[in-house]
Amino acid sequence: MAEVRLVNIKKIYPNVETKKKKKKKDDMPEKKVNLQITDEGVVAVQEFSLDIKDKEFVVLVGPSGCGKSTTLRMIAGLEEISAGELYIDDKLVNNIPPKDRDIAMVFQNYALYPHMTVFDNMAFSLKLRKTPKDEITKKVHEAAAILDITEYLDRKPKALSGGQRQRVAIGRAIVREPKVLLMDEPLSNLDAKLRNQMRAEIIKLREKIDTTFVYVTHDQTEAMTLGDRIVIMKDGFIQQIGTPQEVFAHPKNLFVAGFIGTPQMNFFRNAKLIKGANGYSVEILGTTFELTPAQQAKLREKNIESQDVVAGVRPHHITLSKDGIKSKVDVSEMMGSELHLHLDADGQEVVSVVPITESESADIHHGMEIGFGFAPELMHLFNVETEESLF
Repeated sequence: MAEVRLVNIKKIYPNVETKKKKKKKDDMPEKKVNLQITDEGVVAVQEFSLDIKDKEFVVLVGPSGCGKSTTLRMIAGLEEISAGELYIDDKLVNNIPPKDRDIAMVFQNYALYPHMTVFDNMAFSLKLRKTPKDEITKKVHEAAAILDITEYLDRKPKALSGGQRQRVAIGRAIVREPKVLLMDEPLSNLDAKLRNQMRAEIIKLREKIDTTFVYVTHDQTEAMTLGDRIVIMKDGFIQQIGTPQEVFAHPKNLFVAGFIGTPQMNFFRNAKLIKGANGYSVEILGTTFELTPAQQAKLREKNIESQDVVAGVRPHHITLSKDGIKSKVDVSEMMGSELHLHLDADGQEVVSVVPITESESADIHHGMEIGFGFAPELMHLFNVETEESLF
């Protein structure tokens, strides 16, 4: 129902203490690159640009304090935009109040009125708009049916479980039929089982209502399962934008590689990229891996020379091999159908995920000597200084 366009959006929280300390500025060396605290104040969001298509589900994900919720609140109009432009349906809305933006927001803490019934909570915004009673009843019942909460319409929030309250909060948002539905970590207060159920409910909801979703979470599993595209943020900056598969298979830098994927990617920080007469190879813990023709072509295209690199390999891609890199088992974790092995290879910690069906995995125990390896095509290489991907 709406396209959302953010152009070089910036958010600065004024720092009143900065002016008091300004007299010391002349004695300090000037540093203005990537600073989060400047003379203007604390910079929460830096040069954020993103085009969200009509009916697209975009997820903003990143660690706490990265600026994702602040960005969402600027879209909602709950935070003032310090610089840049925000468009909804090609209309500049920087100075338009939240009530006139045709958006709805679902908060982390539900924000339900405790003295009202579920029906009245869901109908509240429609009553403020002076919507006819029969239309209010119709819209509330339609939303309740979609969310499977019809039987709770006469109850008050205190009589509902956390998952049911979150459904009511979502229902209150969708009865307005907003152009854009904003969701700020709506599942973070739920236990693991309820979170899984509600993730599935949100996926179903997305198919039933025609609106644009912008969803904020710190949980990369939610991001990977819900989003058409994922925006990964760190320290107010966008690190990468792409589909779940793109950011998983082709991380742009070391941060994205480590943030996306569970368990976290293994990083070999003492690896060496060697450019020889016959092409490129990588040396890791004394073992040489010849790179694939596709990897060789990418490195040649960028004219990459021999250098120290950080090599990354996902735990699911680490396989056990008698002839592989020697290591000892530190920890063996049984995870249902998988065994998570924490290996020590000459001081380098390596995590391997092994299917429990493999017969050799049954006898793996602490202190056992074991070899491991991986296919070169599954390796990621990063520049030591810039931390950017070499592929």
